[in-house]
Amino acid sequence: MPGFVDEAQLHVKAGNGGAGSVSFRREAHVSKGGPDGGDGGPGGDVILEASTQVVSLLSFEDHPHRRAGDGTHGTSKRRHGRRGASLVVPVPEGTRVHSLDGDLLADLVVHG
Repeated sequence: MPGFVDEAQLHVKAGNGGAGSVSFRREAHVSKGGPDGGDGGPGGDVILEASTQVVSLLSFEDHPHRRAGDGTHGTSKRRHGRRGASLVVPVPEGTRVHSLDGDLLADLVVHG
């Protein structure tokens, strides 16, 4: 088992947004109550954060897939869904992030 990995491929996916709700008001003394469905919550974000606590990309060798949380569905009475949980992925300082095409996306030099 290697103790130090300086290059790794990471597959990340932001969370899916929640579905909205189709709902109509039905009350005793309200004629034609109208729609009252809520929007779904947005999905969570994936954030790469440079950290002094991480010294290698070894954790990405065994688990290269990371995914943020999904948003929840909207409900009646115009209640919106909850936002999905964001995922913070710690990487060593000095990590360079490239796209599949080889374009430099980020250079994480400083902590945070």
